[in-house]
Order: sequence, then structure tokens, then C-alpha cells
Amino acid sequence: MNYLFEAVKVVGLPVAASDAQFPVRRVYCVGRNYAAHAREMGFDPDREPPFFFCKPNDPQSVVPVPAGETVTLPYPAQTSNYHYEVELVVAIGKGGKDIAVADAASHIFGYAVGLDMTRRDLQMKMREMGRPWEVGKAFDYSAPVGVLHPLSTVGEINQGGIVLQVDGDTRQHSDLSHLIWSVSEIIANLSTLFELQPGDLIFTGTPEGVGAVRPGETMLAQIDGLSPIRVHIA
Repeated sequence: MNYLFEAVKVVGLPVAASDAQFPVRRVYCVGRNYAAHAREMGFDPDREPPFFFCKPNDPQSVVPVPAGETVTLPYPAQTSNYHYEVELVVAIGKGGKDIAVADAASHIFGYAVGLDMTRRDLQMKMREMGRPWEVGKAFDYSAPVGVLHPLSTVGEINQGGIVLQVDGDTRQHSDLSHLIWSVSEIIANLSTLFELQPGDLIFTGTPEGVGAVRPGETMLAQIDGLSPIRVHIA
């Protein structure tokens, strides 16, 4: 293929106990999927079905975080309220549409720890104006993701601690069992809107305790049974 300029490279995520990498196709995110977080954002979690937004899938957005390493990210432009959101990331290994909840787990390749980084001030400004969230959610380096652990080795993950620390201070602490919509329900619902394909990532939502991170601080994101990720803000 004779392109006019170099095509964007596919992002590959590390896979536990493997030399192979997981090629990222699309990045979907679930909004307000923990009741306490929905409330802290000013919404009633009992009245809203799941909704989704997307992040770019290119190397300037998705940031692989290898096991045992600290990745440094620049503080983004045009914000003074840069927020962390720790999330369970589900990697799709088998495509499908209109997937039944009972069959959803068979479409999962594996799981990782991720951060849905957010320019909260820009997101809120867009929300107040009734405009899309892209400038608040889909900016450069907004999706750090750790090592993928295959479902075949860790089994289905529906519960377990999820924690975010900033310089050793715990800011978010919950359990995956508190998801409003389970992983299988998320996959089933999303597959009615988009035909899922191998390589898709789904950020499943963040618990309460979101807040600002500043230059010079380091975040440690952890989920039981998965490789933690450490991200420093420059």
C-alpha cells in the first residue's frame, strides 16, 4: 500500500507470561458504573442505563505500562483539574454482536488495570453546554493500561479490590462487585450498539474518590489478581 505518509502504528499491550502483544482496535468506556461515583458526580445511579464513550486507539492516547515499570506522562494542556479514574479494563478476544449475557465471558481475552485520565474542568464545561466530552476524555495519553492477564489463567473477574493511591495516599478504594452493570452485562449491552471485534478494550467504570493529580505526583493503580500500574505526572 502506497500511503502519502507513514500510517499510524497499532498499539500493542503486554500480555502476562507471553512474548505476544495484544493489538488495540477500539477503546470503549462505560460512564458512571459505580453507584457512589455516580452520586459524587451529581447523578442518580438507579435511573440510568449504561452509556458509553470512546477514546482514541492510537499510540498518542493508549499508553502501555509494562509490569514493574513507572511510566511518565506530561500534564495535559488547557486544564487545571486533571483527574485520575482507576478502572478494570476488559480485552475482547472474540467478536460478536447482540451477545447474550450468558455468553459474554466467552468473548473475553483478558483483563488489565487502566486509568481513564480526565480533564475534569473541560468535561464539565462541555456537559453544561450540552456538547460532547471529547476534549475532557479523548486527549493525548489519556488511557494508560497495564499488563493483560488472560481469562484462561485468572478466570472470570467479577469481584476484588480496586484501589488508587497518589504518593502512597489512598484516594479510591472499592470492590468490583459494586459495579452497577457487571462485565458480562456491559459486553452484552455494548454489542447491541457496536459489533465487537478482537482487539477492543472496554473500560468498565471507576469507583468513588476521583480527584486531581498534579505534576510531580505518582499514581499507583491496583486490582486484586492483576499487575498494578504506576504512572508519574511530569
